[in-house]
Amino acid sequence: MLILTIESSCDETAAAVVDERRNVLGASLASQIDVHQRYGGVVPEIASRAHMEAILPVISEAMTQAQVTLDDLSAIACVNEPGLAGSLLVGLSAAKALCVASGKPLIAINHLQAHIYACRVAFDEELFPCVGLIASGGHTSLYRCSTPIDFEPLGATIDDAAGEAFDKVAAMLGLPYPGGPSIQKAAERGDPKAYDFPRPMLSEKDRLRFSFSGLKTAVRYKLAGVGKVDFASQQIDEQTRADIAASFQEAAVDCLVGKARQALKKCGMKTLCVGGGVAANARFREKALDAAEKYRFKLYIAPPKLCSDNAVMGAIAIERYKAGLFSDLTLDVSPGLLRD
Repeated sequence: MLILTIESSCDETAAAVVDERRNVLGASLASQIDVHQRYGGVVPEIASRAHMEAILPVISEAMTQAQVTLDDLSAIACVNEPGLAGSLLVGLSAAKALCVASGKPLIAINHLQAHIYACRVAFDEELFPCVGLIASGGHTSLYRCSTPIDFEPLGATIDDAAGEAFDKVAAMLGLPYPGGPSIQKAAERGDPKAYDFPRPMLSEKDRLRFSFSGLKTAVRYKLAGVGKVDFASQQIDEQTRADIAASFQEAAVDCLVGKARQALKKCGMKTLCVGGGVAANARFREKALDAAEKYRFKLYIAPPKLCSDNAVMGAIAIERYKAGLFSDLTLDVSPGLLRD
């Protein structure tokens, strides 16, 4: 079995060829970080246009690395939910065209399920059932994962995603986009106890939901007080910047780890799998590992290279292929995600 997987849900154009044992025979990725950096975040229209330019070269590169042709493939898989509508459409349109040209079946991939499946690819262990935590720029969600393809939502952010908060706080501090790596680097020189920022929803143990808007606002008020302000003109010394970055990061990480622990307890499970760009954060990984050792649960966090959007995690299509879960060519994108 050989499956071509395509990922274009946000601002990364990616393709990979995987076999039934989750071996990656070829993988290619075109990043748009440089394109969006000047805007401090992803611009949907620009993202979709960049996907249109990159999609065919990326697919071609992955297949060339794998030394396969369309005839060699068993199926073509593509992320169709959730994500940016225009970005998703580019990948899905390419996948459909390849299916028409080759006569191969189409497999739909849920982007969030794929982030959790990245742990399965990386560790090559049977991880399910487990609690899945996705923490990224667009999503912060918890799932009860009974099998690789059976996911039950447990809770999600009611406002900003964790990665979105990292990006916005970085902008307030005059740090470059993307905010996650910038905050982490600045925090290395800071004191995580310098400022007592709130841990929203953490004490609300009966509902597994997140909120990062209030935490972001607390940083804003610490920097400038109440009212409008042009953050570009703010004068802030390097130590204060580092301390705020470290204190914000600590609060955000506490929320993620704390809510994951609550989900494990509620589900009666002992395995936590984590994916998404924020999962690459070193402080998050450190505190999650500490919690796993203290509370005796198994922890699997996707390696950093598989935390950001990629097509290798699309290997979840193997599970859908085995289950006979194919889609016809009327498949459409489903950009949105219901929040708790």
